[in-house]
Amino acid sequence: MADTKAMAGRREWFGLAVLVIPTLLISMDMTALFFALPHLSAELQPSSAQLLWIMDIYAFLLAGSMITMGALGDRIGRRKMLIIGGAAFGAASALAAYSTSAEMLIASRAVLGLAGATLAPSTLSLIRTMFHNDRQRRTAIAVWTAGFSGGAGLGPLLGGVLLEHFWWGSVFLINVPVMVLLVVLAPVLLPEFKAPNPGRFDLLSAALSLAAVLPIVYGVKLMAEDGFAALPVLAALFGIVTGTIFVRRQRRLPDPLIDVRLFAGRAFSTALLANVFSIFALVGFGFFGTQYMQLVIGMRPLTAGLWTLLIAPAMALSVTAGTILVRRVRPGYVVAGAIGVMAAGFATLTQVYVEDSLLAVGVGYILLVGGSGAVGALAVDMIVAAAPPESAGAASALSETGSEFGGAMGIAVLGSIGAAVYHSRMDTAVPAHLPADAAEAAGDTLGGAVDMAKYLPEQLSGPLLQAAQEAFTEGMRLAATVGTVIMAVIAVLAAIMLRHLRPDAGPDADDRPAELADERQPKDHTSPWPQR
Repeated sequence: MADTKAMAGRREWFGLAVLVIPTLLISMDMTALFFALPHLSAELQPSSAQLLWIMDIYAFLLAGSMITMGALGDRIGRRKMLIIGGAAFGAASALAAYSTSAEMLIASRAVLGLAGATLAPSTLSLIRTMFHNDRQRRTAIAVWTAGFSGGAGLGPLLGGVLLEHFWWGSVFLINVPVMVLLVVLAPVLLPEFKAPNPGRFDLLSAALSLAAVLPIVYGVKLMAEDGFAALPVLAALFGIVTGTIFVRRQRRLPDPLIDVRLFAGRAFSTALLANVFSIFALVGFGFFGTQYMQLVIGMRPLTAGLWTLLIAPAMALSVTAGTILVRRVRPGYVVAGAIGVMAAGFATLTQVYVEDSLLAVGVGYILLVGGSGAVGALAVDMIVAAAPPESAGAASALSETGSEFGGAMGIAVLGSIGAAVYHSRMDTAVPAHLPADAAEAAGDTLGGAVDMAKYLPEQLSGPLLQAAQEAFTEGMRLAATVGTVIMAVIAVLAAIMLRHLRPDAGPDADDRPAELADERQPKDHTSPWPQR
């Protein structure tokens, strides 16, 4: 049956261009800093602990605050939340650019994380508000997905270019004019929408969501670095227990922060799972890919950054193909096929060795990025479409929080596999007569081995580098094998759980819990557009 919902006009499509701006910056800001670390370290001289916080505080607060900010946007207005977040993001970027101490930069990065948490769910929920026609909404979300993923790929490249000509603060300062543009254009091109009867905002639920997400992300990240030590395991367990309390509280509240009944719908829960594992695969590969290109092949950082431009055509082709295919093919089969493409990408990476493997890395990367584009566009559309319009902000926040979890798990699971193989091989492969401190550093990471080799005579540095690179690529191959199996299982699961969805249709009312079905019926809201 043809979709008879109101079609979006020129104003909505211009508004979509405005919404893509913050998504680009959020993802770029997570990756551009990698190139600035040596420069800011030399000027601010942070301790090793402070350097870690400079890197991590942004992602921690971004992940931990999204649920709260998405629900708050549903209550006070999504456009208003977007403008507040944009202004805060621009101000915090300026503070970060001109930081005079490590403490100031950490505080600025913390505010950037909080501001970023307002932007991502606001943009996605506004798309839900602006595009009522299913086909147009799916196309708009595909553009949004391409912007988010493209920003992650452009971040290292932009960072490299800026640092070739300017000081380290330029990677933050570039955000300011873009956010000024967002704040100016948003009231003109974007509608306002808030739930007509939002109910009371539960501060305890907001605190519980933060106390659940932060320890889990922190614990999983530490596991990737230090293995299953007591602190990361306890942190993750604390987050899980707090999350259980959070869910129970949401079930009892008349006005919950998140309507947990959404998870009873197969389309919602399976799409969320597919999105989590697509990010799991992409970030998990990134952990190995950047090290392989720079530390095994020997590329300069900027050259390695240029390779990330492979994202653009692969992502564009993927999201376009996915949105076209679902017009004729059941969405579950399209999502499963895209995840299968990602599994094929991992399978290609099982053929990576120290020499003559750049083609395998490039093909594997293209397949992973290509598959993730279609999965992201279609899964996010299913997640947003499954929620009532007045709860789209909270549903969008769940989608983005799931992406953060997926990225953390990708590094933790696949990175831990690679690290375990590396440590095991280096225990016996470190050349004899190597100084104790050099042997310890080389046995810990590939980067440590490369650094140590610079200060060793050639008869020791050559065998050390060869052993370290072979150990790293062996770990990379095993991680790719595990990734292949995981993505194949998720592909089969998606095909089974989403097979009931018809071509070119969102989740049916039958897929939602009965108590939510009535809430999905069209409501007589007043026009969200500003009145002239």
